[in-house]
Order: sequence, then C-alpha cells, then structure tokens
Amino acid sequence: MSDPNGLLAVGGDLTHTRLLSAYQAGIFPWYEESQPILWWSPDPRCVLFLDDFHVSKSLRRRTLNKNLFTVTFDQAFARVVNACAGERKKNQGTWITPEIKFAYSELHLLGLGHSVEVWQDNKLVGGVYGVAMGSVFFGESMFSTKTNASKVALYYLVEKLRTLAFTLIDCQVYNPHLESLGAVCIPRQTFIAHLKQAIPNSHLSLWR
Repeated sequence: MSDPNGLLAVGGDLTHTRLLSAYQAGIFPWYEESQPILWWSPDPRCVLFLDDFHVSKSLRRRTLNKNLFTVTFDQAFARVVNACAGERKKNQGTWITPEIKFAYSELHLLGLGHSVEVWQDNKLVGGVYGVAMGSVFFGESMFSTKTNASKVALYYLVEKLRTLAFTLIDCQVYNPHLESLGAVCIPRQTFIAHLKQAIPNSHLSLWR
C-alpha cells in the first residue's frame, strides 16, 4: 500500500535486519503506541547535505565560541533516546515507543546506532541520535533542555561526519527549523539513488 504522504506499509517487526533493509531502501518506521508499525518514505525527502549546513553568526558567537557545553559521542545513547521520547511526549505524543527504544539500542550495540550528547554542569541537556550506514547518517530525533543545545549537538555531528567523509544527513520530513540550518527537500527517487551509491550491501558504516 502507499499514500501521497509516503506511507508504504503497515505491520512487520523492528528486527535489526528489517530496519537496516528499510533504511537502505529509504524507508523508516514512524507510529504511535496505539498503532501498528507504520513504514514511511516521504516524497519529497528532507535532507541536509553537509556542505550546506548553516551556522548562524549568533550561534557561533554566543554559544560555540564561549564553550558553554561539553560534547561527547556514544557515551549515553539510551539516555538521549529516552530524553527525545520524553520531549516528544510532552509536546505532541511520542513515536519513540518501548519497542523503538529496544530496536535502536540493538542497532547501537551493533555499531550502527549513534548519539551525540551535550552536557552542562555534568547534566545531559541536549542530544541527537540516529543510524549510520555507508556515508549517510539517518537522523531520528533530537532534544534540548537548554537554549541551542540541540543545535550544538547537530553542529558537532556535522563536523564529525565531515571528517569521516559522510555526504548527508537524512532529516526525513521537512520543518522550517531544519530549513534554517540548510536542509532541503529532494525527490524521493533522487534520495534513493543516492542511497544506492552511498551504502554498501554489507551495511557497513564509515563511522569510526
């Protein structure tokens, strides 16, 4: 099945094998606890080419240059996922169900799920998590409890991905905030063609 918004299928499971195959085909799960698993592939697709990432002068001057935060990678994956779930539930309900948490924790153990953590005074105040395959990072969610903490997480994620020769971040669905940071919408077929070039059949990631 499919619909104009990108819903392709209903049901199935969240085993790492199915998730990795879905990502390689440009498909991701997105549903709420009361729903069956829903699989999506929006057209157009929102992506952030790393060379197009935009850092505002105010963010650089007021936050990055002042070293207000400490940033780590893959040090608190489960905590970032839980914080993202909490923020979504507070705002509009969450699609980060217990089943989703377990599935992405498994990807993390396999070396494919990754997180960026932003700390202030030894407290986790922001972060982002997602899946790295080939030279593509599939962004799943981010959170922030301090002003600009999620932007700082994204900034350091982009910097790391650049050093590892990644090409883009999949943002999945458009929103104005992502657009302000440099994200653009491209046709689904263009996105899928990029995935075919960027992800080996082994699902190995350039993330090291």
